[in-house]
Amino acid sequence: MEDVRHFEFVMPMRWGDMDAMGHINNTIYFRYLEQARIAWFEAVFGPPSAAAQGPILAHVSCDFVKPLVYPGDVRILQDITRLGRSSVEMELVLLRDDDLTTVYARARSVVVWMDYAKQQSAPWPEAVRGLLEPAAASKA
Repeated sequence: MEDVRHFEFVMPMRWGDMDAMGHINNTIYFRYLEQARIAWFEAVFGPPSAAAQGPILAHVSCDFVKPLVYPGDVRILQDITRLGRSSVEMELVLLRDDDLTTVYARARSVVVWMDYAKQQSAPWPEAVRGLLEPAAASKA
């Protein structure tokens, strides 16, 4: 499997993502982050399922640096910065696909491995932890 510690996702900005100010609405940045996160979940954990355990979002924040303006594609770069017993912290950067030198937003998210039945966090399964650990990434 590819190195899941660094993940890139590209998606189009939509006309309806703009607000009255003529740029992408701030709430839409979180939708872009969500879409990138779901694509990462699918790459690491497979398709969504009603399994007894799985990943869940615990935190997300975003600093808006420069307005994104339609049309274009947004490129989201996601890097794991910390791996805990049951959580992983990621830093994300939003760029335009036609302007990869300008940062439009910086975000942070925390994903937790969850036991859905118990409604509490659980340690990463060994196979998943192996994918997320830095040592595994350097062997890839």
